[in-house]
Amino acid sequence: MTSLRIAIILAAVLIFIAPAAAEKRITVVHTNDMHSHLQGFSPELDFRPFAENADRTLGGWSRVATVIRQTQKTRNHPVLVLDAGDFSMGSLFHILIREEAFELRLLAAMGYNAVTLGNHEFDLKPRGLAAILKTAKDRGGLPPIVAANPVFDRREPALAELEDAFVAAGVKPYLVLERDGLKIGIFGILGRGAVEVSPFAKPLTFRDPIDTARDMVNLLRRQEKADIVICLSHGGLADNPRRSEDLILAKEVPGIDVIVSGHSHTKLDKPLVVGNTLVVQAWCYGKQVGVMDLVWKEGKVALQNYAAVPVTSAIPGDKDIQRMIDGFKRQIDQDLLRPVGMSYDQVLAETRWDLANDAEESPLGNLIADSIRWYVNTTDPAAGDPAARVVVAVESNGIIRDNLLAGTTGKIILGDLFRTFPLGIGADDTMSYPLISFYLYGYEIKRALEILTSVRPFKGDDYFLQISGLRFTYNPRRMIFDRVTGIEIGSEEDGYRPLDYSAANQQLYRVAANIYNAAFLKLVGRFTYGLLEIVPKDRSGRSIAKLSDARVDADPARPGVQELKEWQGLVTYVRSFPDANGNGLADIPDKYRGKLGRIVAKPSFNPVNLVYRPGKPTLIALAVLGGIVLFLAAVAVAIIKRKKLKLKA
Repeated sequence: MTSLRIAIILAAVLIFIAPAAAEKRITVVHTNDMHSHLQGFSPELDFRPFAENADRTLGGWSRVATVIRQTQKTRNHPVLVLDAGDFSMGSLFHILIREEAFELRLLAAMGYNAVTLGNHEFDLKPRGLAAILKTAKDRGGLPPIVAANPVFDRREPALAELEDAFVAAGVKPYLVLERDGLKIGIFGILGRGAVEVSPFAKPLTFRDPIDTARDMVNLLRRQEKADIVICLSHGGLADNPRRSEDLILAKEVPGIDVIVSGHSHTKLDKPLVVGNTLVVQAWCYGKQVGVMDLVWKEGKVALQNYAAVPVTSAIPGDKDIQRMIDGFKRQIDQDLLRPVGMSYDQVLAETRWDLANDAEESPLGNLIADSIRWYVNTTDPAAGDPAARVVVAVESNGIIRDNLLAGTTGKIILGDLFRTFPLGIGADDTMSYPLISFYLYGYEIKRALEILTSVRPFKGDDYFLQISGLRFTYNPRRMIFDRVTGIEIGSEEDGYRPLDYSAANQQLYRVAANIYNAAFLKLVGRFTYGLLEIVPKDRSGRSIAKLSDARVDADPARPGVQELKEWQGLVTYVRSFPDANGNGLADIPDKYRGKLGRIVAKPSFNPVNLVYRPGKPTLIALAVLGGIVLFLAAVAVAIIKRKKLKLKA
């Protein structure tokens, strides 16, 4: 009887502890869109990585490392550290990414278990990414990288080289980690929108992310027997669910437990839930880290707790990681900046106010656009001819990446200024976008401005244009692609005069932009069924086939093209400002304290305002509307005649 009693008690105990034994916990620490922001910002002079609550800067990879370490210390179960891509391109540190691969080396040192590739990892073209991977492997290692939807064609030498670099660096479509008896499958994809803004990835192509994800889930669940499936998706989120790629992914591909999202720089305080899938994203630039505690039980994953951790000075930096970053900064000074008489922390100017960039005319946007026009006109030898002077310059918000903040000192260092415009590569294979110039008719200038009025509402704030040499008004109630109602050309200093943007005006106007934005201006006609067709031309009016041929040459006497880099123009422009207080530093002029009235919306439903000076889109709409009215009138007349005939009968 005693042994029976013991057996019953043991059975009862087993019944109660079996569910607990089957239940397992795992924590996911996640980041995205870190963009080479190794230091806390902004401004960087305020950043004090080891002093708690000492400054108002955000981010800093040493602080992110501390969040990772603290999370690992406070959990007695496995912790995974993941990143959803765009870890590079965004600060002076990325200038040496092909030669030093600072970012990947740091991610490895910080303990990341898996990272995917974002669109900006392809900014330096396939051969550039191949060089980055090789350098990271040779200089101390890199974290595991997963990328499932690149499509390689080995007939292309650059793609064969990149595929070989993937193999050598261990880049795989997916990986399976075993932790505490659980098999965790992780794969990475690049979203459709991210592919769309990856022109330098060509000739590399990408398989559809949803089709790829379906295959990955099937493989991981059936073949690899994964208990948990995590997707690192550089697809992004949007306010409109129908355009929110990673929410669509969660809906279309059941079987993903967690989507760590990137690309859209979305600040989420808690996961979004779509069916059985948790979707998370942690803002951008290392300003936030997501910490997600999960429970796995009987084949299902549930959220236990989530914390969106703000990376502020309340978190002291990890000393080992910060020591690496400080060493990288010294290397940038030595290899890149000292030869041209500059340094990372060099003070270039000072400001008494913040210069922010928003989805409207902004002080920083005006400053950057003005720097383009000024730099070409002061550097290009051809600009000595009045007819060859640049009269218009444009910049898009998608390329302006940070604000200029006064901070506690008001001083602007080179690292801060570069971070506002850090992207790109030239046709000469050197870093940063070069400036190009071309000629447009007045009506083509109007079409370029319609990008802001009509394309931006559909495609997002990245398509908002900042302008120099113009000011214009528009009516957002008018017909799409025909909302600009008046344009003036000139400047605040010299005054403005009306621009004749009718087709009858055959005068050519010289325009300057970086090569990325110019390429979009050239392609926008295709996206708008020819309604906004823009054809960059040379001074004689001939179409420019290759925009690289339109690069501004700083010294035509030397062989090749001496590219004018936009970031160098911005630095030179800011340093040219007068020293207003006599302390030896340039001061940001009062002109850039607020708006200058360059972009003015005048909403109106007044019928006259809706059709005043109609362009082709409005004329088409009026013709269609007129046709509908005539058709309805004809139908009404036919009905009336029929009724009259019936009455006579």
